[in-house]
Amino acid sequence: MLEELIQIDRETFLFLNNLGTPSWDGFWLFMTGKWSSLPLYFLLLFLSGRMLGWKKTFLLLVAVALLITVCDQLSNFFKLGVGRLRPCYDPELNGLFRLVKASCGGKYGYFSAHAANTFAVAAFFSYLFRTDFKWFPWVLILWAGVVSYSRIYIGVHFPLDVLSGALVGTFMGWLFFRLYIFASDRIRL
Repeated sequence: MLEELIQIDRETFLFLNNLGTPSWDGFWLFMTGKWSSLPLYFLLLFLSGRMLGWKKTFLLLVAVALLITVCDQLSNFFKLGVGRLRPCYDPELNGLFRLVKASCGGKYGYFSAHAANTFAVAAFFSYLFRTDFKWFPWVLILWAGVVSYSRIYIGVHFPLDVLSGALVGTFMGWLFFRLYIFASDRIRL
């Protein structure tokens, strides 16, 4: 059963990755990069400050920093614990896919930290903005989906790496949002 799932994941990866074309490579490399999300982060900071005030926004920044740290470290823990090779290190896939990035990253890829982090931020702020900016959660989910898909497009993660990261990130985003609400209700700011 597990081998069948892994085979389906490989085939899905090959299909999705090989949809790419050199004319789109620059866009997907940009989307997977750190700098592409900066304007969104500044917008989230600005909207949070306007909605909550700057003292509560400082607490929010601490919560989000911890959220990203936890997601990142949890991803590293699973990568080493599960030991699933990234596509570029999988000998069965040698020469069958497009590695768009100059390097593949670490040897192991389960689960995607990019997917976990982006979906964690998207979930956290979706809960935060769900009443004041009803349309904004859809923008955040779309952004997280695009960044996560970029990992498959450039050839560094399998779809299950990305899906697992998205699920973990969504759960952690919800959890840290609840912790933020708990803390902000008890701390006088």
